[in-house]
Amino acid sequence: MTRASTRWGRMASAVTAMALASGSLAASLIAAPEARADSWRDKQYWLAESGITKAWEVSKGANVKVAVIDSGVDAKHPDLKGAVVGGSDASGAGSADGQKSIGSKPEHGTLVATMLAGRGHQPPKSTASPTPAPGPDGIVGVAPEAQILSVSTWLGSQNPGGKTDQEQIPAAVRWAVDNGARVINISLGSTSPEWPQSWDAAFLYAEQKDVVIVAAAGNRVGGNVQVGAPATIPGVLTVAGLDREGAASIDSSSQGISIGVAAPAENLIGGMPGDGYAEWAGTSGATPIVSGVAALIRSKWPEMTASQVINRIVTTAKDAGAPGKDPIYGFGVLNAEAALKDDVPETKVNPLGTVADWIRIHRRGEAAATTPAAEPGNSPTSAPPTLPAATIPVAEAPSQLDSAVPAVVVVGFGTLFLAIIGGAVFQLRRASRNPRNLREGPETGVLDKVDSTGT
Repeated sequence: MTRASTRWGRMASAVTAMALASGSLAASLIAAPEARADSWRDKQYWLAESGITKAWEVSKGANVKVAVIDSGVDAKHPDLKGAVVGGSDASGAGSADGQKSIGSKPEHGTLVATMLAGRGHQPPKSTASPTPAPGPDGIVGVAPEAQILSVSTWLGSQNPGGKTDQEQIPAAVRWAVDNGARVINISLGSTSPEWPQSWDAAFLYAEQKDVVIVAAAGNRVGGNVQVGAPATIPGVLTVAGLDREGAASIDSSSQGISIGVAAPAENLIGGMPGDGYAEWAGTSGATPIVSGVAALIRSKWPEMTASQVINRIVTTAKDAGAPGKDPIYGFGVLNAEAALKDDVPETKVNPLGTVADWIRIHRRGEAAATTPAAEPGNSPTSAPPTLPAATIPVAEAPSQLDSAVPAVVVVGFGTLFLAIIGGAVFQLRRASRNPRNLREGPETGVLDKVDSTGT
């Protein structure tokens, strides 16, 4: 076995541990026969506190398709009526329309979709005539007029469809791009900051087709101290989590230099398959809040590039933590009103980098042959794209925080880091010899309460 194949084998074992961003559920069913859906609506504190209700004065996400790459979305949920306009299955174990709830956390995709584009619903026995405005009961999403594309994947446990995450993720991304998604929500994570080379072309394809990809940073409560792929891919808008007080969540967020913005991740509310509701937590719930804001922007300014959309979100964020960009809050705390109303200078550069440059620099000697990119036209295509002309990356000056760290501390942490990596490699090698030792996947969210009766 070659040195390169050994390295990819170890990395693949880590990526195989990928799971939905809610991780294993710690759910306790509660009987609530008298519960009204509007009691859940009242708990959506982030709509006001993150500036979303003010942003609705400008846009509600009309005519924008957002792909939810997850465990499948139940389009029959009362708060998603008319929201799901298409879908597909990348796992081989779901339904062709992507609406069957599958995987180790089958409810996850519906929780995400309702937070992103829920429409709410009318009260029981209501005589009110249908209106474009969200119903007064149930969950209203950040972009209540956006359209959902559901792409189902099976992650977190052995897939009966036989397809691995190395196959499912790139297939899901390509399908979403080819079917009109302007924003892609990926509320899942892995135990490794690296990603398989099989993902390169798909994320490059989305970048070249000007699609915004938003991904969850992962949660400490599930062992994700550091952000894992796909949230480490350059150009992806990575979302960290906040607690109820607006500070970095101890449980519901990890950290890393790829974080772009932070959003609420605790005491969240979402819809369950069927007609139920749940309280939950995790960056998997923070991610659709940010994806929804991206949809609001793309609806208001259809010609705005993905780089400009991301730049508008991160530059209008409220600075938090260490001054400037930091590995806890990224550029700061999401401010949806400012993202829709502030004057933001145009840019041609994605502040979070590009996967094209990363491939050009880091895959030298490993890159697989590619075919020419498809010519633009009316027919969707997923032909592998070619790399753009090489550019010279701009070096960034070290932050004051970096320069203030004594060399002895850097060396100490470097030694500790190598020890941790060595231990991880040992565990991965051991796990590869005995698959039962592989953990099911990182927990990046916790389901707190469930009302399975609906209203």
